[in-house]
Amino acid sequence: MLTRLDRQYGSAVRSVWGSVLGRTGQSWSDLQSWRDADVRAFQRRTLPVILAGERQVATLTAAYLEQLYKDVDGSARRVKLDLDAVTGAFLRGVDPVDVYERPFKEVRAAIGNGVDLDEAVERGANRLETLVKTDLQLARTHTVREVADDMPRFEYTVRELQGEYDCALCMIASTQRYHKRNLAPIHPGCDCLVKTVTADYDPGQVIDGERLERIHDLVEEALGKADRGGRAVDYRKIIIANEHGEIGPVLGYRGQRFSGPDDINLPT
Repeated sequence: MLTRLDRQYGSAVRSVWGSVLGRTGQSWSDLQSWRDADVRAFQRRTLPVILAGERQVATLTAAYLEQLYKDVDGSARRVKLDLDAVTGAFLRGVDPVDVYERPFKEVRAAIGNGVDLDEAVERGANRLETLVKTDLQLARTHTVREVADDMPRFEYTVRELQGEYDCALCMIASTQRYHKRNLAPIHPGCDCLVKTVTADYDPGQVIDGERLERIHDLVEEALGKADRGGRAVDYRKIIIANEHGEIGPVLGYRGQRFSGPDDINLPT
């Protein structure tokens, strides 16, 4: 159940997301062309905005975790977080300059495949939005990993749904527990809260079996078939954590493979 602190934190993070996405999207729309000469000008304008957003998300997340920890340990020391270690190039291990050239490559590739300019530019805008959403979410999950390591009484993390509508990936993931040492799996645009948990024992991977079964039932209703024995469809394995070369674990489907940094197409 979401607490007042959860709601305040979620609202603050969504505000940052809205501001950064709005400003970067407007910068893209303001371009008169999408040639090589426009790339650097666009990056000079937008990369500082994105980095500032990442740092805001990281700071909000650290403060949120600090308050959660104080609730279980009143003597806990203040959180110390190196913002440079959870933002910018550290998120992917790739220079943001290279990352944010990809929307322009998307445009050129589309045109090369015979797509008209308007559609190509729209594809580039969608790629930009996915990149920004991913980096803002990575700032949060990397901060959770860094901060939780210094909080010994927090043993696990769980995903708390907070959107009006939540994708099936997140809904299933919210019934699982994750070890705090593992980066919380994500998908671009995910707005789930990452909650830290104190525990004297390992509750097992599934922490809400009843809800998980209800989700399976809904999947069955949507698909018109089910096979809990795993011979035709094993819905318990629909969601897994795939390793993406740059951004780490990403929520996806069993059998999905990433051939490179451009090979990702998940719900936003």
